[in-house]
Amino acid sequence: MKLLQNDKILFYGDSITDVGRNRDEYGNLGQGYALMIAGKLQAKYPELNLTCLNRGIGGDKIADLKNRLDEDCIALEPTIVSILIGINDTWHIENSPALGSKEVMVQFEQDYREVLKRIKEETTARIVLMEPYVLPYPEDRTKWRVDLDQRIQIIRKLAKEFQTEFIALDGPLNAYGIKHSFQYLTGEDGVHPTVAGHGLIAEKWLEIVE
Repeated sequence: MKLLQNDKILFYGDSITDVGRNRDEYGNLGQGYALMIAGKLQAKYPELNLTCLNRGIGGDKIADLKNRLDEDCIALEPTIVSILIGINDTWHIENSPALGSKEVMVQFEQDYREVLKRIKEETTARIVLMEPYVLPYPEDRTKWRVDLDQRIQIIRKLAKEFQTEFIALDGPLNAYGIKHSFQYLTGEDGVHPTVAGHGLIAEKWLEIVE
């Protein structure tokens, strides 16, 4: 994906995107990968007059993104929307019989498809889909795979269907963790990135968008 003059890039997602952003400041980017990407792009392409916005909210699931789509996406008139969502859809039902069930996957796909359909129909934005991920530290995170792997496949299918850009994160982060350390990327919960984890996510994003 090529950047264009006056592009407005919106990072949309959960706590992995949020990272302590000040919601009282329109352009506050938090302290994670969104800030890292914005810094790289704005330093490299001053002539493009890029705007970067963060609308991540900790704890959000795909249904939450759908419910706040008008205010936190469409009304902002972005030209690029980058979405990272899905881990909370798994995390919030980790001890439930619903984990990995067909019913929750049908609803997840329905909600995600509605988000993409509305962005396509109501904005001119190009879309970047980032897949969720989990690393196997602590070890109990491995039981999430039965659920999260299905969500990842749904997102890959939707990326193809809606002809979006797609950024694989689960494989690359796990591969890096195997070589170096899972905790090096996501600390003690297998999900929330360290500075290094955010750096790797930013790196993967910047490989796709330039």
